[in-house]
Amino acid sequence: MTRKNETRLIARAKRGHDDAFREIVEAYKSRLFAFVWRMLRNHHEAEDVCQATFVKAYESLESYSSNYAFSTWLFTIAYRLCLNHLRKKKAYSGETDFSGLGGDGDVSMSVANSEEAKRLRRLIWAAVDRLTPPQKSAVLLFYREGKSCQDIGVVLGIPAVTVKSHLHRAREKLRQLLSAELVDDWMAIRHLHLSDSSFA
Repeated sequence: MTRKNETRLIARAKRGHDDAFREIVEAYKSRLFAFVWRMLRNHHEAEDVCQATFVKAYESLESYSSNYAFSTWLFTIAYRLCLNHLRKKKAYSGETDFSGLGGDGDVSMSVANSEEAKRLRRLIWAAVDRLTPPQKSAVLLFYREGKSCQDIGVVLGIPAVTVKSHLHRAREKLRQLLSAELVDDWMAIRHLHLSDSSFA
């Protein structure tokens, strides 16, 4: 959805046009569910939180400011609801200082979709799942949603410089947790990519 179209729909939704808000929900529901599910790791609970997020967004639509992207505002609501949900379940654990997730970079689509690459991504996400909720959110918003540190700071309620610090420490911790196995395997895939012309 373009920013112009999104702005138009928000304006119509503010005037009470429910069909406009339904279009907004359709545009964001998949991305929002992916984010919330990663936070909660429970399909039913993620659906409930997503529904609560859209209800709260609809009820609070008048407070939305176009100074921020609508997605940033929406993810802020979802993040806070996730935290409340986790606290109620007493699942807010102690500090685990890492976050961070590398992308596929210059690896071709063929290699990125190989079974080996999928296995490595599973290892990485298993490590990401050990993050505290704020750290995991920073990773998801930065690497999955492409949010800037400034926007992530808005969502998490912290300064952008703190977000950068979290991401830096995250990458270091990721290397510690995944260590030689991931590094060696990933280098093997990169070598395959460089030496096999079928992946070019």
